Amino acid sequence: MQLRTFDMILSFLLGVSWAFLILGAFITYTMFSFLGVLSASVFTFFFVFIALFIIAVLEAILMYRKNFDEKRKQTKLLEEIKEVLDSK
Repeated sequence: MQLRTFDMILSFLLGVSWAFLILGAFITYTMFSFLGVLSASVFTFFFVFIALFIIAVLEAILMYRKNFDEKRKQTKLLEEIKEVLDSK
């Protein structure tokens, strides 16, 4: 059950990060629009870059977690096969 909870938390954080990216980009652009379109676009680009980095990190954690679970299943199957072969 703990594994599912961890995956649910990661998925929730991933969704929140996407919402943060969309809403934050809009807010950042409107906050810096008084400086001009180019300046607001540059600040928004930096914000989007940082938010996408956070999303990439969360995706990598989720991917490594799934890879770890798959390797655990494969190891269990290989151990069972080894036991069957050793018993013959």
